[in-house]
Amino acid sequence: MGRVTERRRTIRIRDGAVTTRPDTLVAEEPLEIRLNGKPLAITMRTPGDDFALAAGFLVSEGVIGEGSEVQSIVYCAGATADGVNTYNVVDVKLAPGVVVPDITLERNVYTTSSCGLCGKASLDAVRTTTRHPVADTPPVRVTPALLAALPDRLREAQRVFDRTGGLHAAALFSPEGELLDIREDVGRHNAVDKLVGRALTDDRLPLSQSILLVSGRASFELVQKAVMAGIPMLAAVSAPSSLAVDLAAESGLTLVGFLRGQSMNVYAGDHRIALGRRWARADPAHPLHGAGVRPTGSAPWAGRALSCRGACQAPTAPSLTADTNDDQPSAAKTRAGPCGFLLSRTGTTAAKSSETSTHAPPSWLLWLLLRQVAVLRSMHRTTVPPTRAG
Repeated sequence: MGRVTERRRTIRIRDGAVTTRPDTLVAEEPLEIRLNGKPLAITMRTPGDDFALAAGFLVSEGVIGEGSEVQSIVYCAGATADGVNTYNVVDVKLAPGVVVPDITLERNVYTTSSCGLCGKASLDAVRTTTRHPVADTPPVRVTPALLAALPDRLREAQRVFDRTGGLHAAALFSPEGELLDIREDVGRHNAVDKLVGRALTDDRLPLSQSILLVSGRASFELVQKAVMAGIPMLAAVSAPSSLAVDLAAESGLTLVGFLRGQSMNVYAGDHRIALGRRWARADPAHPLHGAGVRPTGSAPWAGRALSCRGACQAPTAPSLTADTNDDQPSAAKTRAGPCGFLLSRTGTTAAKSSETSTHAPPSWLLWLLLRQVAVLRSMHRTTVPPTRAG
């Protein structure tokens, strides 16, 4: 079996100084997955946990859903012309009676980090083949503060990344923030497959009480894999794709992106995020009533992000922004509200409002009153100019 890392000679240039030294690189080798002796897919992966990778891949494709459906997983001997076992071919033999679906027409033979099904047909396929519907799982509730602490815990557990700087990671956490399992691979989807495959062999599917955290972006395929494994919440340190948000909204999955420090965007399933005081009010007397503010997972707001910046638990007033800049909110387009978060209509980031508190009226109300007073004073000072006699 190939090693996880390899050494290569490199020329380093630092501040004009040139040196030669060996560098540690992450290994990348092809893995052919066979099903009952027939080739199914080839993926580029980091060697290690190959059996779990193959099992997790089959779970993601809807082929299997329980560990009892797998009879054996073995490396194929004689994978090369000279009969040498390269440990780059695995054969998954299903248990007697397990029906093998025809998925060869829906999946590319060669898969990469961006592989996967696409389009509306993919959404329908995932919804009809999953055995562990996310919407049926017991409710998982986590706080923004707990989510904000997960990336650091993931980073601390990335042993190979410390040596190479070239690996993605996927980790499972409990609703209390405990690290349950972590896998590293050159491909994000492979790391998730290794997690799901390990859970399959340990009879822990569905993962209905787990949070999946990935070190990169949230693609459609990662959401697909989470849904197929019954994972209710997926968080990523980078951005999701539009199709990933669509699938998360349709499947009832909670999707969090841009999880960095105390900041995050909730793109779907915000009902699992313990936000404290609700930001969407039904009271007709509420200042935001009728403003079209709805949870992110309900139409027509599916795919719109709830952005949290800074102290997500603070009960101070937020701002509602329609700015399209992902880095800074627009002061000219902000409107204060009395719920403890900043709301974004377009998936943008927002900043915590520091102008109001629980003991003082909102700044927008004071500004409105002062403007009214100024208008009234100007009206009293207005006089009619005298007419000239003819």
